[in-house]
Parts: sequence; C-alpha cells; structure tokens
Amino acid sequence: MCAALIVMLLAATCMWGFVEAVQGDGSHAVGYEDLLFDSSKVHTIDITMDDWDAFIASATTEEYTLCSITVDGEKYNNVAIRAKGNTSLSSVATLGSQRYSFKVEFDHYAEGMTYHGLDKLSLNNLIQDATMMKDYLAYTLMGRMGVPSPLCSYVQVNVNGEGWGLYLAVEGVEDGFLERNGMTKGELYKPDSMSFGGGRGNGRDFDMEKFRVEEDETETSSDAGNESSADSAAQAQQGDDPSFGGSAMPSGMGDMSQFTQGGFPGSGSFGGMTPPSDGGSFTMPGGGNFQMPGSSGSDGMFSIGNMFGGFNFGMGSDDVKLVYSDDDPDSYSNIFNNAKTNVTKKDKTRLIQSLKKLNAKEDLDDTVDKSEVITYLAVHNFLCNDDSYTGMMVHNYYLYEENGKLSILPWDYNLAFGGFSAGSNATSTVNSPIDSPVSSGTTESRPLIAWIFSDGEAMEAYHSEYDRFLSENIENGWLASEISRVKEMITPYLEKDASAFYGMDEFEKAVDTLLTFCEKRALSVRGQLEGTIPSTSNGQRNSSALIDASEISTGDMGSMSGGSGIGGMKMPSSRPESGSSGRISEGASDGRSGGLSMPSGFSGGMSGSFGGFSGGFPGQSGQTPPTAPDGATGSVSAENAAPSSDTAGAPAQGETKPDDPPEGDGGRDAGTRRASMPGGFSGSFAPQRSNTSNWVILAACL
Repeated sequence: MCAALIVMLLAATCMWGFVEAVQGDGSHAVGYEDLLFDSSKVHTIDITMDDWDAFIASATTEEYTLCSITVDGEKYNNVAIRAKGNTSLSSVATLGSQRYSFKVEFDHYAEGMTYHGLDKLSLNNLIQDATMMKDYLAYTLMGRMGVPSPLCSYVQVNVNGEGWGLYLAVEGVEDGFLERNGMTKGELYKPDSMSFGGGRGNGRDFDMEKFRVEEDETETSSDAGNESSADSAAQAQQGDDPSFGGSAMPSGMGDMSQFTQGGFPGSGSFGGMTPPSDGGSFTMPGGGNFQMPGSSGSDGMFSIGNMFGGFNFGMGSDDVKLVYSDDDPDSYSNIFNNAKTNVTKKDKTRLIQSLKKLNAKEDLDDTVDKSEVITYLAVHNFLCNDDSYTGMMVHNYYLYEENGKLSILPWDYNLAFGGFSAGSNATSTVNSPIDSPVSSGTTESRPLIAWIFSDGEAMEAYHSEYDRFLSENIENGWLASEISRVKEMITPYLEKDASAFYGMDEFEKAVDTLLTFCEKRALSVRGQLEGTIPSTSNGQRNSSALIDASEISTGDMGSMSGGSGIGGMKMPSSRPESGSSGRISEGASDGRSGGLSMPSGFSGGMSGSFGGFSGGFPGQSGQTPPTAPDGATGSVSAENAAPSSDTAGAPAQGETKPDDPPEGDGGRDAGTRRASMPGGFSGSFAPQRSNTSNWVILAACL
C-alpha cells in the first residue's frame, strides 16, 4: 500500500514538472479564449452598480469601484471597474460625454477570482476609430502571424439594464495573458514616459493648466542626468524661464524666452531669421537646426522637433526607447516604475545588461527574440501606427524579458492606418517606407529594431516575413473578407447605439476607406519588397513610383487631429457651449478649421494633417493671443498640405482666416495654407509626410 502511494506521488511530481516546463516554453489553452473572445459574434456584458452616476461623475480620477458583471449570462460579484485611457479619457471628459473606456479587474477585491482564467479586461470605447476595427484587426493580424497578442472581441455593454454601447473587449496583458502565452518565467514591462493625456500610470499627472513635464516625477519624466535623446539633432539649452502659454516648456525644447507674449523676437519669418529661399537650414533658439524640406540633408519633411531647440520628436526619454545609458537602475525609471510583474534588483541588473548588449549589437542571439521582433515589425509597419515605439510618443508597447532575451508585444492600435496624424491625402501614409520604420527620429534611435537594418541577413529575414504577411493575410483576400464580415456583424448594434461617436454614414465611409487603404498599402509594400518602389524615406523623396492614394483621406477613418470634430470624433448631441474653456466651438462641417478653446489660453482651430492646428497658440491664460510682428510670415512648401476652410465664418481668437482652396481640387492637396503659430506668428505649412508632422501640443490636448 505504502509502495503504491509512493509511486503515485512520484508520478504526480513528474507530471507537475512536465506541465511547468510546457507552461514556460509555449502557449496553451487557459479557458476564456473560446468564450468571451470568440470573435465570430457580439457578446454581452452587463454591469450592475448601485450609484453609476456618481461613478461616471468621478471617472477621471480612475479609482476602482465595486460592481457586478455578467458576461454572456455568467454573473460575477465583487468585481472592480474604473475608467481608463490616455488621450481618449480626457477627450471624453472634454466632450461632455459619459462613454468612457473601462478597465475591469476580477481579482481586485476578490483575490484569485478570474473569468475562466482571465484576471484583467479592457472595454474600449473606440472613440478615435470611425472604422471600429483598428484595434481588432491589429491584434488579430499580430496573432495570426504568431506574435503574442491580446485577444479581443466585440461586446454590447449594458449598465443597470440599459444599453450603454458597442465596445471592444480586450484581454489585459497581465497574469492571464502571460499564462496563456507560456510567458510566466520572465518579467513584463510597459515603458512609458509621457506626462500628458491622462491614463493611470501613463501620464496621469498631466495638468492641462500647466502643460509641462513634471521633472520631479520619475514615473513620467526622464532622469535629470539623462535628458538627451539618441536621435536629438542638437543638445538643447534650457533658458531661465522658458514659457509656452504661461507654462514651462518640456525638457529639451530649448530657450524659448525670446518668444515673448509680444510675438516672435525681432522681425522676419522667425524672429529675424528668414528661411533661405533656396532651401537649406537655419538655427533656431536653443541651438536647434531647422531643415527646410527638400534641402540637402533633410528627409523631405518639415521637422518641428528641429525647430524648437533640438526637441526631436521621438519625445520619449532614452529609457523608453531602450537606449542604454549606464548601469544605474534609476536611469531606467520609466521602465522599472511601469513593471507589470514583481521585479527584483537582480531582474533590473539583468535587463540593463541586455540593453547594453542590444545597443552594442553584441550577442544578439541571446539578447533578442529575433524572429518575434522581426514578425512584430513587419505587421506593425504595415499598420502605420505612429502612436507607438516607432513613433513620436515612443510608447504603447510591452517589453518582455526572460533569461536576458527581449521581445516586444503590441498594444493600442486605435490610431493605426495613419490615424495619429491623419490628413486629407493618404499617399504618404500608404507608401510608408518599410526600411525607414521610425517616423520620428532615426532607426538607430530605436535599438530593439535597429539591429535588423544593420545586418544583411536580418534584413532579408524581415523582408521574407513581410512577404509571408502579405501573402497569408492580404493578397489572399482574408483581410478584406474579415473587414466585410465584421462590418456586417456589428452594424445592427451601431444602428441602435445612441451614444456612438460616429454616425452610420461616417462608419460606412470609414470602412470603405479602410478597405481601399489596405489594398493600396499592400501594393506599395509589395513594390518596395520587389524594388519597384523605394523602401526608404530618402529614396521616396520626389519619387514618381509611389502608389497614388490621393482619393482617400486617412482622417475619414478617425484620428486625433482630423475628422468631424475633436480627435476625429463626431460631436455628441450634448455639445458643450461654444467658447467655454476646454470646449469645442462651432467650425467647419469637415472639422478642419473649427475653433477650439483650450485651457490655459490655448486658443485656435483644428486643421488636417499638420498636427491639427489652424489657429493661434497661447499667450497667457485668459488673454488674447498676441499678433505677430511685422514681416512674421513665411511658408514651408511641400506636398500634401492639410486644407483649411473658411466655411466656419470668422476665425477663432488669434487665428488667421485661411485662404480659399483653389477651384477644382476639392480642397485636397491644395498647396500651402496659412495658420497662426506660437506668439501669433503667421505662416503657411504643408508637410510632405503627414505621418511624421505631429504636434505634441495637440496630442496633449486630446
């Protein structure tokens, strides 16, 4: 009897050890995959809470509140819920809407409770996505290619028995996700250094009244001794009292003290500095080098980052770019303070050593999960998402480390397909170069992918994986078929969704645009792979081989800076009153030059692809923005200008009334447009690549 018991115990021990080994080495079923995340249908989530109105009223505090949640008829009590989001959170509040995104935690109050193994769940309101599909398609495509990616599905959310709206349910990248993907033996991080836009732990300390980087907050700012970026054009020199709308400028913006409330200093286009008529560059305050588009050494783009004293857009600090600086863990606070697993001092040391080898391009086989990173980049590049590791903000990604080996996980693609800096002409975005994947900065400034482009074998593997992605997902018709299927599935829910941010006409147009965009994007990528279309930014400059996508506007798919309202969103029926602080005022019907009155003196209008501004920037709060000194006008010419409109009537406070668009072009690709700039400076801007001409101020406001 005893012998038999011993044998059974030994057998159980062996079996447990085997399970643990499999769990750490590969993905396996947990339980919730085929339940809530069955994407073939729209699910139902019912939320029950005693005082929902009070919860909504305090939503921006992002504090958890007790509720009951029923998922497809299966009820769970003592569940935690809070509002969530970065720019979307502040956008909902600004609009006066109640349709927040939510985060649900099954184990917050009841330790160990899960939904069939799922501990965390996001309910996304899709506020900046007129297609309603960007996140869904991005995660699904990543998963189809083998990249560990969040599961997602559409859900009809009801609150206390009443319909609340159609949402996208997204698996939280935490314990359940790690378990499902066999990643329980490593450490997970969500690097982020942005200090604006809202979002618990990711910019929650942003104050629209101040608009500044909180230098004393290690969780949201760079280490004081680590301010220079790997892709900075010049070292910025901080002035004694740099200001912007009465607030301190973010670190690295240079000495802006010359730009007083009276306007730009001196005379001429830039405070006495006239851009050379034949292109070239000139020096801005703080030492920044302003490169004229099309001049020697430029990439064909109007660089706001260079304009402001070396404040180069990659805005994120070096640690979120995964740049190695030294061996001090404090230099990587934006990584370690955003750890999703419990990390030890030993874990920190191991990660830092991995970053050191990564930056030196040494021992890469043991430092990077090469196949995973290459596949991620192929899918990511196709999706044209600048709100990411390769974009200006340098965030919205997860970093996984196991035994010193690094991999990257996708997150937040609601501004994919060119939505981050959407414009009226999609040609530049459709042709986004596959071998110049960083839209703000240099490829070398993103070490996790830079090694691919410095090694011929790695580049060949990248191109091969991109070829596989196209053939297995786009060229075989799967993506177009899936878009049509999802559209048919969710349309009945959208038709009765009274609080939706977009009307049905906008949804229909957005989906049609998405289909055309993907078709043309695939043609461009195929051409780049085959060598008939240039695959780098420099090669594409003035190229006649690019795929023409001028008939579609990425803004029609939703955006931060375009579309029919703020952030590409349809205004709800309860539109805030015109002229009130932080509210939308009436503008053009297409949203491209509507007035926008922002807190702290932000006053201006929204305008197409150039970061969204067609109006004055702030003077001091509550004061009329100053006018520009004599001669303070100029123009930067390039293609793909965001059209302005004078249909809104009189310009907003501090705004220069835009010129009429030329006849016959429908306002698209109409050359340069006039707009007010900081301190009342007036100029005309028409960036060549809309997906890189992004304004940090706009992103912060939205």
